[in-house]
Amino acid sequence: MGVGPQQGESPKERADRELGELLNEFRVVLPGITVLFGFLLAVPFAGGWKRVNDFQHDVFLTAFLATGASIAFLVALSSYHRLRFRAADKEHLVRVGNVLGILGIAAFGAALDAVVLLVTDFVANSGFADGAAGGAAALVLFLWYGLPAWDRLRSR
Repeated sequence: MGVGPQQGESPKERADRELGELLNEFRVVLPGITVLFGFLLAVPFAGGWKRVNDFQHDVFLTAFLATGASIAFLVALSSYHRLRFRAADKEHLVRVGNVLGILGIAAFGAALDAVVLLVTDFVANSGFADGAAGGAAALVLFLWYGLPAWDRLRSR
């Protein structure tokens, strides 16, 4: 999403642009995570919950906690910004936000994979669920981390 330094851009202008890009990226990812969290909040209260086994219960807890952690990491930048915006150090805010974003998206990937495992284990069988979760994890790792890393290496 981000672009390289703009010609004639001052360090302050660059930090402002990068912070704006970072916040826009969080705005894209947060609704999906929030919907997943809402879904997970409803699951234990649904009629079929009584049929889950211990494994599915543990996977659900993993998904629920990872989703909560993801929201915490991604919302932390807004809180950090509100509490520190007068410090006039947006470059530091961008660095902190970048780390929080990477951690939040990693937690979301774990939650997404756990949900795939939970649902497929519940509606199909454990062999299919293992394959589906493994495929989902491989896809997330490749698209969210492998592809950007490969592109970064290629551009050097």
